[in-house]
Amino acid sequence: MCFFDSPVGRCEAVRELVLLDETQQECACEHSCPPGFDCPLKGIFTEQSGVTDPASLPCRRAPPPRGPKVRSTRLGDEAQPRSEAFVFS
Repeated sequence: MCFFDSPVGRCEAVRELVLLDETQQECACEHSCPPGFDCPLKGIFTEQSGVTDPASLPCRRAPPPRGPKVRSTRLGDEAQPRSEAFVFS
């Protein structure tokens, strides 16, 4: 069982539940709100985050890298034969 003990609020702008124990700037970066956006939860966020330093957070999440999926092989796979399964009876 998991308990989530952080205050949350529903943001109608992004239509998601957002954490209120972070600063408004951290929330805006997390949910990709543009600078100067009129936040519907303005004034409810904490003024100082106790989790991280806001200056160390990236402003926007980087998109996941896209490219061809390459199957990696470990060195020595060809040289060693596969082991057989053990059967206990």
